[in-house]
Amino acid sequence: MKITNVRTRVFEWKGHTVPPQPHFCSNAMDELWDRGDSMGTFRFHGWTTVEVETDSGIVGLGNVALAPRIAKAIIDQYLTPLVIGQDPFDYEYLWQRMYRSTHAWGRKGIGMAAISGVDIAIWDVMGKALGKPVFKLLGGRTKEKIPCYASKLYRTDLNEMQREAQSYLDQGFKAMKMRFGYGPKDGPQGVRENLNSVAAVREVIGEDIDLMLECYMGWNLEYAKRILPKLERFQPRWLEEPVIADDIDGYVELNKLTSIPISGGEHEFTHYGFRQLLEQRAVSVVQYDTNRVGGITAARKINAIAESFSVPVIPHAGQMHNYHLTMASLASPMSEFFPVHDVEIGNELFYYLFKGDPEPVDGFLDLDDDVPGLGLELNEQYFDQFNIIE
Repeated sequence: MKITNVRTRVFEWKGHTVPPQPHFCSNAMDELWDRGDSMGTFRFHGWTTVEVETDSGIVGLGNVALAPRIAKAIIDQYLTPLVIGQDPFDYEYLWQRMYRSTHAWGRKGIGMAAISGVDIAIWDVMGKALGKPVFKLLGGRTKEKIPCYASKLYRTDLNEMQREAQSYLDQGFKAMKMRFGYGPKDGPQGVRENLNSVAAVREVIGEDIDLMLECYMGWNLEYAKRILPKLERFQPRWLEEPVIADDIDGYVELNKLTSIPISGGEHEFTHYGFRQLLEQRAVSVVQYDTNRVGGITAARKINAIAESFSVPVIPHAGQMHNYHLTMASLASPMSEFFPVHDVEIGNELFYYLFKGDPEPVDGFLDLDDDVPGLGLELNEQYFDQFNIIE
């Protein structure tokens, strides 16, 4: 079997979106003097689909969520010529070929996200060719079902946050993640607002439900050191991305400072990047996203390294490309799950573009042993809500 073509399409959402709200979620732009929607650069209202076609008629489906038009151009111009005519089962060779030939400019960021999309599609091809789900190719089932946590709870009215938290309890979730809305430039009042929001959610869910806290790189080291001791009484399972991804020394210092586990890695790339994080004890929870980090070929290596450090791997965003790795790895105790709702930040766009993702039942997800490949298809029901670029 040989790869004969790689088809890429960009899907840009033109349907209904939830308008931006103030203090919705802290983020890396917050320290700058700026007007307007600080979350604007972190809203993902477009997606690149990657279809790897073979001479056997099997088509593998991959995806890229970052900078979709640029990802498409990288795949079309640089990566496709490297995989045409090759055996998809030589996946390690193909990954290294893409990685090394683009090394001067593509080793992190959108270049690696583009490689991820092709690599995911190649694994989908292999699963379909063997008639096995991808997780069976990665080691098989390591858990009966995958525990998952509800991931939304953006900073809104506190009563609304409490109602949302209660809805997740009613659905059977035993864990959930909330976002902070305030950072360093908001001063002591912002600190109080952040603490009040955590207290409001804890009041509803009690002490027996895991609560994760998300900063999305919106704090700096000084601010994080000031607020962390005040957060310890809420016993969060982790504090996510307190500072920008490049401040590895900051992560190291915070991870030593507090009893709260510090998590990160959503904006890190390849097993080389994660080896650095783990060797320096910068994070206590690894959170790569397979469609950014280098695809399944890279992610499985990260899982092995993390397991040797006894650091759990809980990939960002859920979604099938992450679920298969979680199911097959003892290093991954649970998954993130974004509830289906109107398009807001953009992670929820996955459900409008693809079909096949499992629905959680009582806080657990399961994968079908009999569905080959990733188990995803394009969801043509909503194609009229997208601007599609071939």
